[in-house]
Amino acid sequence: MGGKRESNPLPGQSSGTSERFSSKGFILAAIGSSVGLGNMWKFPYITGKYGGAAFFLLFIVCLIVVGLPILLAEMTIGRGGRGNAATSFYRLSGNKYWSAFGLLSVLTAFLIMSYYAVVAGWTLHYTVESFSGSLFRAGLDYKSKFAGFAGSYLPLFWQAVVMAICGWVLARGVSGGIEAFNKILIPGFFLILVVLMIRSLTLPGAGEGVTFFLRPDFGKLNAESALVALGHAFFSMSLGMGCMLTYGSYVDPRQSLGGASLAIGAGDLLYAFIAGLVIFPTVFSFGLEPGEGVGLAFMALPAAFAKMPFGFLFGGLFFLLLAIAALTSAISILEVPIAYAMTRWSWSRKRAALIVSVFCFLVGVPSALSVGGVLDFFRPGGKTYFDWTDFMTAYVLMPLGGLVVTLFTGYAWKRAGEEAGLSGFWYAAWMTLLRFVSPVLIVLVFLYSVGLIRF
Repeated sequence: MGGKRESNPLPGQSSGTSERFSSKGFILAAIGSSVGLGNMWKFPYITGKYGGAAFFLLFIVCLIVVGLPILLAEMTIGRGGRGNAATSFYRLSGNKYWSAFGLLSVLTAFLIMSYYAVVAGWTLHYTVESFSGSLFRAGLDYKSKFAGFAGSYLPLFWQAVVMAICGWVLARGVSGGIEAFNKILIPGFFLILVVLMIRSLTLPGAGEGVTFFLRPDFGKLNAESALVALGHAFFSMSLGMGCMLTYGSYVDPRQSLGGASLAIGAGDLLYAFIAGLVIFPTVFSFGLEPGEGVGLAFMALPAAFAKMPFGFLFGGLFFLLLAIAALTSAISILEVPIAYAMTRWSWSRKRAALIVSVFCFLVGVPSALSVGGVLDFFRPGGKTYFDWTDFMTAYVLMPLGGLVVTLFTGYAWKRAGEEAGLSGFWYAAWMTLLRFVSPVLIVLVFLYSVGLIRF
């Protein structure tokens, strides 16, 4: 695999990075990137809504058809180009227009990080309040509590803490920062996840939640559920924002990218599955309504933990779990613009981490203050600044970024199979998916997400 690589740097930019992951470190870092907050509250909900185990099987199919091929393509571009999300395209094609499309991924990651740090800050705040015991008090109105917290200036402090943690880790480099951080947190993450699953499954009435989550109802599978599964397969793998491409540039040439893709996909599936066995038994045991999004994590579940024996402990573990998921994903997102800044302006890693982190924090301030805060009144089109940033990145920029990856790997770059280590049947299957299947499905998901098609 390999052979001679194209390595044309853009004018005024340095050539490829010399930083490297170990094989195990890369897998853990990539799993950490894909394990995010959305899987904890969104995947269980949509699984229960669209057919339980039937939807889970559909999601696996979508992961194979869309998620894994694009994941492999991103990592292959990164390792082949040995550069950031913008320069890798140019080094492999020699075409400056592809570099412009790659730069779009850098912008996407930067904007995502600006508001993702706000939500990650919420999880840190609730983790501290949980273990201190102040979160779980009798008669507490958790909806009002969250509204009061989100509407204050306190989220700015926790947003700054998140940016400081991520900036510090990334300033330490790939092996000493990203890899070391994930080697500690990812095993701890899965340990906490298993502990919470056991606690949830032993609650009175937990079986009803498991049934809601896993009972196959093939009658609910339709075109809408298929597009929802496709969309989540795409978004849950951190695709279209340059994360896996950037991580791919740090992969050892001897690393099997096909095997790595399967391991990352399996980790993502396992996390999503266990998350459902944590969320729904708890929700049904305490008579809560299964809901999607922020309300489930920050309003409904704290009420359940408050009624549970040793609720402060299990509630604290739950929010610590969310915090770890948020931080490992945030680090991979922030690395995208940092890697670009290092190459584009020849900055040291420490300088890039500091400047990009501070600038990203400032751009995210309106997001922190628009969720019930002083900027909540500003709602063009009925959406807050936070909502608009989320919408534009998740439903416009990320699908566009994923589409660029499929078209570049499928049509523009002729040596993708060599870099990926694929030949014969597997190369033909990969190319067929990237050229004819994934682009069409991405466009359909995009049209559905923005409301241009409905069922």
